[in-house]
Amino acid sequence: MTPRDASGSPNNRWSDLDRPPLNGTALRRALVRQGGLWRQVDVVQRTGSTNSDLVARAADEELGEGAVLVAEEQTAARGRLDRQWTAPPRSGLFFSVLLRPTEVPVARWGWLPLLTGVAVATGLSRVAGVDTALKWPNDLLVTVGDEERKAGGILAERAGDGVVVGVGVNVTLRADELPVPQAGSLALAGAASTDRDPLLRGVLRSLEDWYGRWRSAEGDPLASGLQETYAAGCATLGRVVRAELPGDRSLVGEAVAVDGDGRLVLATGAGVQEPVGAGDIVHLRSA
Repeated sequence: MTPRDASGSPNNRWSDLDRPPLNGTALRRALVRQGGLWRQVDVVQRTGSTNSDLVARAADEELGEGAVLVAEEQTAARGRLDRQWTAPPRSGLFFSVLLRPTEVPVARWGWLPLLTGVAVATGLSRVAGVDTALKWPNDLLVTVGDEERKAGGILAERAGDGVVVGVGVNVTLRADELPVPQAGSLALAGAASTDRDPLLRGVLRSLEDWYGRWRSAEGDPLASGLQETYAAGCATLGRVVRAELPGDRSLVGEAVAVDGDGRLVLATGAGVQEPVGAGDIVHLRSA
């Protein structure tokens, strides 16, 4: 009989042959190089949250920029607004990275989740051959059938003089495993490849590239090309949306731009343009 843990999941790392484990040694060999961003890549079988783990390590020890923590399974993963993220073991990419952009003004650090979105979408499109889009500020969208579905999310948290950015992407999640009907995965979107090793390498290389451009431009979203690229891949722009804001307020308008601070600009029925820096965005319909 296959041993199982308290949740009823098989403990055997090879229990689901359609979902082989990541190869930590091969990932380190491919990603950690002299002069590169990634200094260490650790793969763990199970943890509560890679973000929480890396934030704690960044505070408690001298952990340098470029640390990457990858989990095969997370039991207490979090999205924005403390939403829970659940997925079967080895069904996706669940990882966090530590960045210390000390040469970039802190006022521009708000671009990091958007930068990560661009990097993840670019990396996955290249390796998986699946069309991806971004929902402001931090969701990765794929098309399943004729429906737009959320296949991933990004969460950035301050950690001392740095930022921990967490990424979760559904890779091989099956239709009967979806946590909500609006969820999707690369497999359900018809990805050409769902091999997580090359997918993770592609995403981290893309993130290193975009982070390097942005940091070299001292965080300037225009000079680095980030603002233009994000806008080109943002499925929220041109849509009528409802912004659910702090304090139980909401605002409805057409999303017309992402400004220099990374805020979503809404053109409201009152004829004014209002920037939204924080809140939950609901796509209502195309403009």
